[in-house]
Amino acid sequence: IWEVSVFIANNYSFRYIKLQNGLCALLISDLNYLDGAPAALSSEEEDEEEDDDESEEESDEDDDSGAEIEDGREGFDDEDCDEGDEGEDNDGDNEDFNDPDDSELEELAEKEETRKRGCTEKQSAAALCVAVGSFSDPEDLPGLAHFLEHMVFMGSLKYPDENGFDAFLKKHGGSDNASTDCERTVFQFDVQRKYFKEALDRWAQFFIHPLMIRDAIDREVEAVDSEYQLARPSDANRKEMLFGSLARPGHPMKKFFWGNADTLKHEPKMNNIDTYTRLRDFWQRHYSAHYMTLVVQSKETLDTLEKWVTEIFSEIPNNGLPKPSFGHLTQPFDTPEFHKLYRVLSVKDITSWHSISFKFSFRVKPLHYISWLVGHEGKGSVLSFLRKKFWALALYGGNGETGFEQNSTYSIFSISVTLTDEGYKHFYEVAHVVFQYVKMLQKRGPDKRIWEEIQKIEANEFHYQEQTDPVDYVESLCENMQLFQKEDFLTGDQLLFEYKPEIIADALNQLSPQRANLVLLSAANEGQCHLKERWFGTQYSVEDIDKYWSDLWASDFELNQDLHLPEENKYIATDFALKVADCPETEYPAKTLSTQQGCLWYRKDDKFKIPKGYVRFHLISPLIQQSAENIVLFDTFVNILSHNLGEPAYEADVAQLEYKLVAGEHGLVIRVKGFNHKLPLLFQLIIDYLSDFSFTPAVFEMITEQLKKTYFNILIKPETLAKDVRLLILEHGRWSMIDKYQTLMNGLSIESLSSFVKAFKSQLFVEGLVQGNFTSRVSTDFLNYVVQKLQFAPLAHPCPVQFRVVDLPNTHLLCKVKTLNKGDANSEVTVYYQVTALIKLKECEDSHLGEEVDRNWNEVVTQQYLFDRLAREIEALKSVTKSDLVTWFQAHRSNKKKVLSVHVVGYGKHEGDSEVTAVAEVQNSSSGEIPHLIFLPPSSLMTNVTSIKDIKAYTSTLNVLPYHKILK
Repeated sequence: IWEVSVFIANNYSFRYIKLQNGLCALLISDLNYLDGAPAALSSEEEDEEEDDDESEEESDEDDDSGAEIEDGREGFDDEDCDEGDEGEDNDGDNEDFNDPDDSELEELAEKEETRKRGCTEKQSAAALCVAVGSFSDPEDLPGLAHFLEHMVFMGSLKYPDENGFDAFLKKHGGSDNASTDCERTVFQFDVQRKYFKEALDRWAQFFIHPLMIRDAIDREVEAVDSEYQLARPSDANRKEMLFGSLARPGHPMKKFFWGNADTLKHEPKMNNIDTYTRLRDFWQRHYSAHYMTLVVQSKETLDTLEKWVTEIFSEIPNNGLPKPSFGHLTQPFDTPEFHKLYRVLSVKDITSWHSISFKFSFRVKPLHYISWLVGHEGKGSVLSFLRKKFWALALYGGNGETGFEQNSTYSIFSISVTLTDEGYKHFYEVAHVVFQYVKMLQKRGPDKRIWEEIQKIEANEFHYQEQTDPVDYVESLCENMQLFQKEDFLTGDQLLFEYKPEIIADALNQLSPQRANLVLLSAANEGQCHLKERWFGTQYSVEDIDKYWSDLWASDFELNQDLHLPEENKYIATDFALKVADCPETEYPAKTLSTQQGCLWYRKDDKFKIPKGYVRFHLISPLIQQSAENIVLFDTFVNILSHNLGEPAYEADVAQLEYKLVAGEHGLVIRVKGFNHKLPLLFQLIIDYLSDFSFTPAVFEMITEQLKKTYFNILIKPETLAKDVRLLILEHGRWSMIDKYQTLMNGLSIESLSSFVKAFKSQLFVEGLVQGNFTSRVSTDFLNYVVQKLQFAPLAHPCPVQFRVVDLPNTHLLCKVKTLNKGDANSEVTVYYQVTALIKLKECEDSHLGEEVDRNWNEVVTQQYLFDRLAREIEALKSVTKSDLVTWFQAHRSNKKKVLSVHVVGYGKHEGDSEVTAVAEVQNSSSGEIPHLIFLPPSSLMTNVTSIKDIKAYTSTLNVLPYHKILK
């Protein structure tokens, strides 16, 4: 037994145990509530809770069928198919091209939706990792590991109901999920603490004796196939599958991890393969206790958790066989044909991709050191040079540490560059700049100052990290247990331990052009791609790298004098002292400054007690919503401002100071967060660049061209098109994405942007919120700096923030349109019930300061300022009776209901279309063609609906609901 106590914004105690069947478990006792009051129960209270659980279990049995409750497992099940998104599509808070269709309110609402329901404390959570994944799929049954992940949850011998566990979790405020990676499969769930023991028992039965009945196979194959179909349009997934297909024959990287109806049903049937028997054999071979690592976290004593885990999980069988291993394989790309240029037909970004293999070393983290430098965006970096050439917009370099990018057979180091149209013409030159930078690093050798800087930043973040959601925390740790010794479970994936320049140099020396392949993704490659990847249907071509460049890269080519190591980082925090309050502390934000130009809300953190802060400002202007052109000019302005900040703000970003600029519906939202010591420096930098905003014609052209692609990509995705159509119907005066795209395609002038920005900055009303480890005096400095630096006049007339919604008729409306992407077979259905507010149970404690800030900021950005809304809603909810709820529900399901359905219909044979090609045959977004909505009639199954065929004409006949704010 190994025990340790760790302070991570709260007091956690850990115990490591190994059961007799070989299962290793990490127990986490969270013994404190956030206010410091002990949460450990006395033995009498534990007995009382167990009695409660038993009575609850008895009452649950009769109504736990789950027959009418949809599957509660969330999201897509294959993490190994999402890895490519991490570097290219999810650039975090500094993404240059945020979705222009996402408002500040929608983002805050989505965050609120993710909060746990109906609990006065943090959820209890558990995660189990099995050391087997898609690499172990048999050659004749691709996707079997993923399929097994689905099938083990279809009921157990002790709890035979197929959907019983999901129903149990939903009833008690919980959720569950699972994912299949290359060499690991992870299962996790969370639930209210009171029901944790019973949930553990129900969950463990899936690993002790799952039913996996033969009758469920066809149903679950369809679920797997559905995930596969949803994943096919994703560039990240298509690129990953293409990359894997290029590996040498026999290497597991070449396998089809997803599985679909063909590989798991139709082909096995033709080849007389009994999928059911093979599935059970696979489970018996691989789902063995000694391959498993378990993490549980709850507000219980360690002794209680050990008792539960030992009683419940000791029943998991151990087959005694050695763990599957792939480490003896040779490298996946040891063929000369691999090092070539690949052109890929893509619907989205243009990317150059370089890959190498290197053995993992977690104590030194050589790939982390290299990615820190290659992915740097400050002076002397690759991206800084490419941006000055107007060849690139973004760059990601590194290893995502996911199963596909790092496993026992290889590691991938990828450098992905999002090119401009001009950069696409010069992609060889772009690759050359990358190779020049890598060569500079090789010649200089590892730099101890930079390695220690990285070490310090990572250590600061680790020691002062805010609490994560328990279910995410246990999921991460159960995977760490498969990789590290117990002493490193908590830190092995986060901290740098030893500086060993020889290991870093060895990794750097493998990054040679001769080991590289170039992958060029672009819609402009259409007509040049005559090969097709089998599973995702990605069209591509293969050609030799141009002789001039291959000869140059084989020689001792010259270095680029503009490329150099980053300077010392001035944004790294060194003062972590908690500030002494300089005014009476309040439970909610208080207004500390108010003028004609703006106001400031402030609250000093007295709850989480960490040296961090959050600063948010809303620069409100009536100009934005006046026309579609103004909205597009505003988007362009914000994106250019983000581009201008990319280089100077990057040092702050790597020092864990985060910022985000949002083109809100009513104004510019500026958000910064991180260690409070240096946070004012970052905020002042943003305001300085806003005050001195300027741009060149080349930057203007580059940003508008990229914005065209951003708008276009929103239009061709069924889910975002459905959202745009729904909001176009509901929101009074809204400009559609097609309106914005058409405006941009018709052309903007540099003069119009300059005039807009000048007018925007000339008259504003500014509202701010400062929370965290700041004094009241320092908080006012933020607003004062904005006012003094921007020198704007107050608004001539009040400009209240308000969102006007049309009053739907008492009927069922339907707006049915065809997807704008002819290569996408997926359809989207949205059903909206119009009711002014549904009170949700929100008694869950905030797990970190950001959640409290989000809630308070929502009050500021909507100008309602009802900071105790959560407490009031909880009180209101307690007064709601069952009959009240039934009456309310019946009223909104009656003939007078107001319902809007939006259907976006994909392409396919069932819709009367010709067979869908595997690759999206979408037009190039720069072709000049403007997409338009094709309205479809209702299906024969939908009677008594009013069909909308012209949105503007229909909504013009509706009244607009009076705008109101709930102030008390």
